[in-house]
Amino acid sequence: MFNGMRYVYAVYKEKSFSKAAEKLYISQPALSAMIKKTEAKVGMPIFDRTTSPVSLTECGREYIKTAQRMMDLEEEFAHYVGNLSDLKTGSLSVGGTYLFSAFVLPPVVKRFAGLYPHVQVSLFEGHTALLEEKMFAGELDLVVDNLLLDETIYKKYDFMEERLILAVPASFSSNQAVREYSLSAREIYEGRHLSPDFPGVPLRNFEQDPFILLRLHNDTRQRVEAICRRAGVKLNITMKLNQLLTTYHLAGYGMGAAFVSDTVVKSQPPNPEIRYYKIEDENTLRQVYLYHKRNRYLTRSMTEFMKLMIPGLAWDS
Repeated sequence: MFNGMRYVYAVYKEKSFSKAAEKLYISQPALSAMIKKTEAKVGMPIFDRTTSPVSLTECGREYIKTAQRMMDLEEEFAHYVGNLSDLKTGSLSVGGTYLFSAFVLPPVVKRFAGLYPHVQVSLFEGHTALLEEKMFAGELDLVVDNLLLDETIYKKYDFMEERLILAVPASFSSNQAVREYSLSAREIYEGRHLSPDFPGVPLRNFEQDPFILLRLHNDTRQRVEAICRRAGVKLNITMKLNQLLTTYHLAGYGMGAAFVSDTVVKSQPPNPEIRYYKIEDENTLRQVYLYHKRNRYLTRSMTEFMKLMIPGLAWDS
């Protein structure tokens, strides 16, 4: 019954069918037919046609009040959408595992907040299963993870690469025999371990050392097991943990050697109590992805954040 609201409102404002028709650029008969159609849906006349100028009936006055409220809401929504497209309002939720939420995403969030201070950004930390659950439910717009998710449900973009390296307490005597393979934190920052000319350390040298590993059913743990199988090495596992960063810190305290990603090392201040070693194995290379759910509307907040994360990528293609 409010489909013809603007026609009714024009007659009300002009107090004349002919003048309203001129304003609307339609014929008077067409306008009259539209008004009658609307009155038929309402079930009562909106205009008293016996008066001059034409006036509203009691029902017509209520109709106009409701129409005005609807037009106000429409204008308010249009204003909101305009602000949203200019990123003067809106929200964005991004998730990642502890390492990415704590050390990789914050610099991007800071840059985004500087460019678009009116957009509310929230960071969520969790394990992969929880991140996927929340992204599927629409509670997270974007997720950063190094695991492969179902590509029929989620669209992924290559965000960054990381390498697994070996972190050994400097106090361990096993370091002495492999000094030529040793790397400092500064050299990891500079990417020396990525050079094909720099050799990987023989893992057998550390078989007697205590090792701190992540628990089972973790990507890093699975990769370490594959690396050790290929090298024919059986590790002396003395501790199992849930967080990669924790294994790294315990290595710094001399508790055991640990396999960590170079992302972890780069996120922390240089630690002179640790020696780092490159490992020659295809399982050390790991891709990190940026995900969002397929077939969902990408807000401008999402696309602008993704542009900051992966500069140069054609998001509209």
